[in-house]
Amino acid sequence: MADSVAASVAASMAERRSPAAAFAARFEAASAGGGLRLAEIPFLTQINLRVDPKSPAAERIGTAIGVPLPVEPGTAAGGGDLEVLWLGPDEWLVVGPDGAAPGLVERLTEAADGEHVSVVDVSAQRTTLVVAGDRARDVLAHGCALDLHPRVFGPGRVAQTMLARAGVVLVAGADGFRLLVRSSFAAYVAEWLLDASVEYVAGG
Repeated sequence: MADSVAASVAASMAERRSPAAAFAARFEAASAGGGLRLAEIPFLTQINLRVDPKSPAAERIGTAIGVPLPVEPGTAAGGGDLEVLWLGPDEWLVVGPDGAAPGLVERLTEAADGEHVSVVDVSAQRTTLVVAGDRARDVLAHGCALDLHPRVFGPGRVAQTMLARAGVVLVAGADGFRLLVRSSFAAYVAEWLLDASVEYVAGG
């Protein structure tokens, strides 16, 4: 019985399909010209954390995960294989590699040590889309009202915003942007990105 259950779980995991998996080939084709890169980073661990930033628990959590919680609005902090995104005065999103959720939830909960802290695994809620390259800002500007100039929204900046009427968490990095988008909107946003990219793609 145990063997059959294990086999069933293994098969289920093998069949796991990311929200934007159907767009992989089209993303690759759009990225062929070199000026733009579109991709999906599926199955990242995402833990929503709510805690008073001035509390001892917040300091313990930062120590436990090796990344102090950023307190400047709209910023990100990273360390090792984790990144912490500021979402609000007492809210962060802790992002890590696929499969890290159980251990990360345990570390965060232990560090809270009974204080008023909320730790929720929201990994299944969103996928991550990459928009990188010299034309990344041009593409996003078609549907995002934020000023994406590097002096305003450069590496390490984070915003909860709208892209083509879809809510996203936009993260700026050294090589472009990541869009954390709800799984139910992933196909819509992927299609929109491909359409907005046409004029910047070789042969488009």
